[in-house]
Amino acid sequence: MTNNPTALAIKDTTANPAPLGLLGFGMTTVLLNLHNAGFYSVNSMIIGMGIFMGGIAQIFAGLQEWKKNNTFGATAFTAYGSFWLSLVALWLIPKTSFGAAYASDEKSVGFYLLLWGIFTLFMFIGTLRSNRMLQVVFFTLTILFFLLAAADFTGNETLHIIAGYEGIFCGLSAFYGCVAQVLNEVYGKTVLPLGVKRTTVKIE
Repeated sequence: MTNNPTALAIKDTTANPAPLGLLGFGMTTVLLNLHNAGFYSVNSMIIGMGIFMGGIAQIFAGLQEWKKNNTFGATAFTAYGSFWLSLVALWLIPKTSFGAAYASDEKSVGFYLLLWGIFTLFMFIGTLRSNRMLQVVFFTLTILFFLLAAADFTGNETLHIIAGYEGIFCGLSAFYGCVAQVLNEVYGKTVLPLGVKRTTVKIE
């Protein structure tokens, strides 16, 4: 009696979580940077979107990317979802009775943004093996973090406004990536191009 080993292949039939993550990132980034550009003040609209779309939706997408064995997507969506929750915490904690003494000054926020910029720079390097859409999102996000950090370190309001407009473009790029992936999948063809995908790294 001989034992013949049998190969078992498991096909992943779950949906693509990346459009949700890109939507959460893109919409909240546009809305926050309209504030940075001077169109309105921080308000409950930004805070609400930051918690639920920027935070919870992205973390959910990141957890689904983890299940798909996509380290890049899982790290990116979970990290930036946590960024949004931490940003909301920075705004709200000083408004509480116990947190008033812990309000962050511009210098500390500058270091906060600088670290996120460094992290995003390394993530951008990872996108060089991915599609053009993803490269644009992470490149412009890197610039956004560095501009905002510089604005906080120097107190230069002009830099802050420039960062706002640059951030609007970054957010719209992610929004485009969401819509493109959804429509391309629905129609089974390239409706909106994402750029040539090279290999391995993906958020799709």
